[in-house]
Amino acid sequence: MSGNPGRLWRWLSRASGRSAVPGAAPAGDGTGEAGDEGPAGDGGPQGIRSSLTTRSVAQEVFLLQLVVVVLLVAAAVVALVVQARRDTMTDARHRTLAAAESFAHAWGLQQALNSGNPSAKLQPLAEAARKASGVDALIVYNLDGITLTHSDPRQIGKHVIGPYAEAARGKPFTRTFQGALGLSVVSVAPVKDASGRVVALVAAPVTVEKVQKSVNQQLPMFLGTAVVALALAGGGAGLVSRRLRRQTHGLGPAEMTRMYEHHDAVLHAVREGVLIVGRDGRLLLANDEARRLLDLPPDAEGRRVGDLALNHRTAELLASDRSATDEVHLAQDRLLAVNKRSTSPYGSHQGSVVTLRDTTELRWLAGRAEVARERLRLLYDAGLRIGSTLNVVRTAEELSQVAVPRFADIVTVELLDPVLRGEEPAVAGGGLRRTAIAGLAPDHPLHPVGELIRAVPDTAGAAEVDQVRAMVVPDLAGSSAWRSRDPERTRRILEHGVHSLAVVPLRARGVVLGLVDFWRSGDSPPFDDEDLSFAEELAGRAAVGIDNARRFTRERTMAMTLQRSLMPRGLPDQDALEVAHRYLPAKAGVGGDWFDVIPLPGARVALVVGDVVGHGLHAAATMGRLRIAVHNFSALDLSPDELLGHLDELVARLDIQDEDTDEGPAITGATCLYVIYDAVSGQVTAATAGHVPPAVAHPDGTVEFLHPPVSPPLGLGAGLPFETAALSLPEGSRLVLYTDGLVENRGHDLDAGLEALRAALAGADRAPEDTCAAVLHALLPGGSTDDVALLVARTRRLDPSDVAEWDVSRDPAAVGPVRNDCARQLADWGLAHISYGTELILSELITNAIRYGAEPIHVRLLHTRTTLICEVSDGSSTSPHIRQAKTTDEEGRGLFLVAQFAEQWGTRYSPRGKTIWAAQAIVPDAPPAEEEPSEHLLRHWEQEGGW
Repeated sequence: MSGNPGRLWRWLSRASGRSAVPGAAPAGDGTGEAGDEGPAGDGGPQGIRSSLTTRSVAQEVFLLQLVVVVLLVAAAVVALVVQARRDTMTDARHRTLAAAESFAHAWGLQQALNSGNPSAKLQPLAEAARKASGVDALIVYNLDGITLTHSDPRQIGKHVIGPYAEAARGKPFTRTFQGALGLSVVSVAPVKDASGRVVALVAAPVTVEKVQKSVNQQLPMFLGTAVVALALAGGGAGLVSRRLRRQTHGLGPAEMTRMYEHHDAVLHAVREGVLIVGRDGRLLLANDEARRLLDLPPDAEGRRVGDLALNHRTAELLASDRSATDEVHLAQDRLLAVNKRSTSPYGSHQGSVVTLRDTTELRWLAGRAEVARERLRLLYDAGLRIGSTLNVVRTAEELSQVAVPRFADIVTVELLDPVLRGEEPAVAGGGLRRTAIAGLAPDHPLHPVGELIRAVPDTAGAAEVDQVRAMVVPDLAGSSAWRSRDPERTRRILEHGVHSLAVVPLRARGVVLGLVDFWRSGDSPPFDDEDLSFAEELAGRAAVGIDNARRFTRERTMAMTLQRSLMPRGLPDQDALEVAHRYLPAKAGVGGDWFDVIPLPGARVALVVGDVVGHGLHAAATMGRLRIAVHNFSALDLSPDELLGHLDELVARLDIQDEDTDEGPAITGATCLYVIYDAVSGQVTAATAGHVPPAVAHPDGTVEFLHPPVSPPLGLGAGLPFETAALSLPEGSRLVLYTDGLVENRGHDLDAGLEALRAALAGADRAPEDTCAAVLHALLPGGSTDDVALLVARTRRLDPSDVAEWDVSRDPAAVGPVRNDCARQLADWGLAHISYGTELILSELITNAIRYGAEPIHVRLLHTRTTLICEVSDGSSTSPHIRQAKTTDEEGRGLFLVAQFAEQWGTRYSPRGKTIWAAQAIVPDAPPAEEEPSEHLLRHWEQEGGW
């Protein structure tokens, strides 16, 4: 493999179409390492620095070529300029020397020099020669240094000092020095006479500036040639760089070095085989692991895969165009997971990349991991399914159902009887009751559900449940201890195919609640220690759910017991209303809804419905407190608004007293509806404290809701008065009182519930019992999540013939006639047997009203089925009280007589005064009672200590 990295790189780069180095930029972008770059399109400082500092190989080669070309062109231009300058200077030397020598040997020069005015004769000749030769001047000096000719006439005649000694000796020369014309190239030639003696000197200068101008005139040509050469060289370098960039995929030198090192290391060290197969089915590359897994020969690369002695199925896959994902192939004694992908979408060279992974050792681990994963999934499902309800039996059934068939084929659950009742488990001497079975046909040989069995069923364990430890019986047929428990039943169990058992106690808070038995049958493997550990975990979670359900059952039982003890056990006997009721407990627990029917004096009845916030023991206890308070306040014969006002104050005081305790939520927020029906007038008076309004179903089938003025719930009134609403009802109307659980739930709002109630009550007249059934069927066909109290009362009217009334003037003499009229009325009603007591009661009450009360004074007798009620009303609000009269007192014994003859008596206040009433029981067809003289009654009072 040492010779393969380059080949591998070429193939991977062609196949991938981008850098094989992690983090490298895509092919052709020339940006170098992606690890130094920001996101695509990033124009920030980091991206700019990266683009400036990171170069690919192609970029570096291009820059190097460009620098070399620039340097070469620059050197060539400099060389040409220098050469041109040198040539120009050489030409200037030659030209000046030729001009000087030519003029020095010119014909007639000596005659002109010997003439009287040499300058006049030589100056025109010198100027003509200068112009013809292209020099800047032709200067003639005599040996004394006097200028005879010059291009600048002002210089003629001046003495010149210069390096002319060499010329004076007869030898011409060329020098560059500073002269009258500036820095110049000067050639000097001697003028000789016939004897060869030097008689004068001729100098021909050319200024260096003129030479430079000549060179500068050639510079544009040099620079143009340089630019053309530079452009051609740069274009060639760009083409070479582009070709190189495509071949190197824009990688930098460090990346390419790292890529080769990485690929070489990967090919040698990776635990996964890598193959590259060409389109023609030839093996192009194989790393060390692939050679080991497939046992390839050394010369495998370049050969067809069909010639490598591979498994037929594997060779067919490698040679085909088909892709594969984790296909399992057999290679000698190994199981290989083969993945194959085509390179055609990523590169121009079509082929396939194949990876091979040895899964032989992973098979066993994968199986174990799958079992563990399944166990975890089962525990998760158990956490979701077990304990979905707070019902002990249902929780046991969920435990059995969740374990079958994913862990066991059969599951049985046995619980102690106290646990089923919600009590604390008493293990000693207790029995286990089969509570749940899952996974068996109806004809199974195990104990059926509900059967009470011995403490440790079907196990070879301890004698009591609290002594049982988790245990496994892998082979039931070979366990003599288990078979000896009940030979007949164990034989049938074995015949049923059951062969292994795991017994785990259901333990919560350190207390055993029961047992769970896991059974396996058929082809299922026997239980082992790992299965037992899982069974304990599963049973532990289920035990918590069962214990929670047991504790809830205990609390619910206690709350229901308390609620039943506080709710009315029966309806009182009264003649004003025909009453039926229903109470539906909440599914979530005992609620605080309650109702009551309270007979009141004067042929009146109070109907009460209330709702306490919350559920449980506290709600039931709060309901009892409110019910007792309502009973006590109703004994004072208060109007509905006054009663709710007292109840509101009581609730506020109780909450203040309980706010520093941890006994549960406050009473504040409870609602109450208090309705009084008068059978004489047919009037209904109602007041509410945040409760839903009562419904009234008239005999004609119409339904309306009686809406008392809205008042807040109890405890929130802040001392504000309650108000009442009154309505006169014909006989046969139905009053319907209820709690919000009847008309309001998550499925619909309050308005929709009230309309549904209206529809259920509308129509033909029905008895109260039938009305209750119809309302519950219409509004709660599937039950309710909240508790519901429903009270239906059909009104009755007292016959006018059973009512007698008299107005009494405030005159003691008027007592006798009224008493006589009452006696006659009693005789007409057939109540002559109680006439004596009634006359005594009326005489006392009328006399007290005349003496201590105020007008108007009114007497009324009400005759009901079981009671005669005497009422005396006056305009005073002063209430009489029974007291113990002293020996010397002449008064104070009248009310004692009233209390002796009446079953009940009391005072009722009204806006116009008060009414003192006394009720006597009517015993039908009873013989007249012997009249007991008043003196005897007084002696009885004296004997009882009244005096």
